[in-house]
Amino acid sequence: MTETIIELRDLSIGYGNKKVLQNINAKINKGEIVGIIGCNGAGKSTLLKTIRGLLSKQSGDILYFGRNLESFAEKELAREVAYLQQSVEVGFGYTGKDIVLAGRYPYMKWWKGESIADEELALKCMEYTGTRELAERPVNEVSGGQKQRILLAKVLAQQTPILFLDEPTTGLDMVYQEEIFRFSKSLTEMGKTILMVVHELNLAAKYCSRIILLGDGTVIADGKPDDVFTETVLSKAYHAPVRVIRSHNTNEIIEISTKEDSSRYQRDRELLELICCKGYV
Repeated sequence: MTETIIELRDLSIGYGNKKVLQNINAKINKGEIVGIIGCNGAGKSTLLKTIRGLLSKQSGDILYFGRNLESFAEKELAREVAYLQQSVEVGFGYTGKDIVLAGRYPYMKWWKGESIADEELALKCMEYTGTRELAERPVNEVSGGQKQRILLAKVLAQQTPILFLDEPTTGLDMVYQEEIFRFSKSLTEMGKTILMVVHELNLAAKYCSRIILLGDGTVIADGKPDDVFTETVLSKAYHAPVRVIRSHNTNEIIEISTKEDSSRYQRDRELLELICCKGYV
């Protein structure tokens, strides 16, 4: 039986009088990897932040396990949802282990520090994300990709049934980009539910069980990757011609890319010639 973890009812989001997204309706079920996609400015991160309660909604309802978001205390919600932000500023001097241990805050009392069990869990999470050797390193001394994997370990240390990942592959090379998706699939096999903002459509097609495509202030498509990743749907959403190549044997998506727009290429070529023209020097 399908268990609904999160439900959005007629959700509208915006800043002041400006609407970003309107009339969003969706049910997120246990064990899904839901990829939220769309062109820049479509409202992907805004939607994720609003569902987490970090931004105020304009109207509609957000429910977790049938309960309204507003009924949760912050620490109570933090025991249900871990959120990996798109960009995180880390204070000078904090080590990798310090950052991962911060994921244990929903379970700590103000008069007690981290327990031995907390430290053991933090190190296991770092080992899983390939950052164990960075436990005592100041985070300001590691690479962007290493920092991102440390932050993923922090999210895992929070031990929540739901994970929100906002562009989790930022700063990672192609090997670790796919590794993040593999981690996510393994986590859902353990009963976790994941919502992630994704730009890597090829990886989303391979690993996500469901895709929500945003565009023009609403949901353009919501369904399995095979149903959403069509040339017609993607071209409409991204306002550019898109090519979807499928395997002849299995019909699986093996590549998503943009087609060359000859008229735009010619225009850009003419502009580039003007920009590079020595007559402007």
